[in-house]
Amino acid sequence: MDTKTLSTTIVFAAVTVALNPAISGIAIPAPYAPYLLYQIWEIPIVAAFVLISRKSAVSIALLNAVVLVTFFPGALPSGPIYNLIAILSMLLGIFIVQKGFKNKNSTEAQLNESEYTKTKFVTFSVVLGIILRVVVMTVVNYIVLRYPYPLGYELEELAIVTVFLPPTGFFNATLALYTIPVGLFIAKAINKNLKLQN
Repeated sequence: MDTKTLSTTIVFAAVTVALNPAISGIAIPAPYAPYLLYQIWEIPIVAAFVLISRKSAVSIALLNAVVLVTFFPGALPSGPIYNLIAILSMLLGIFIVQKGFKNKNSTEAQLNESEYTKTKFVTFSVVLGIILRVVVMTVVNYIVLRYPYPLGYELEELAIVTVFLPPTGFFNATLALYTIPVGLFIAKAINKNLKLQN
């Protein structure tokens, strides 16, 4: 990893950590499920994934999980681990879309394509990111919520399926719906001034 890539990764990591609700206070409870918090600290992770590298973004996501476990675990101490799984599944969707595009080895080429190609890239990234995040987290929640604290809430099957999974699925979909396009927009804007390679 060259100096510019390392320093840019450090900046993105610092921004991600600074945007954590424990530090910034930026979080909006979902009106339909107040225990779920809309936040913005995943946006720099998405931008780093596209602009810098997959390795950098995963490192930032892991660091952020450590910060969450330490300072903002939420109601469930294992919650930050589940959040890490959610982020990684969303990034996997973006990765699959990257691989599907003609210039899959050049992030810079993807960011500088025609408006039509950029729109397709963003749309496909959002759709696949949402699908993978919702599916993976639905499976994770279905499995862990039946266990006792600190892994889950010891919920009954009926409560998991009817009360918990629908709002959580909607939350994961809507969170990815703004996180991915904003992250991609930021990556595109920064790419005009920085020349980083995957």
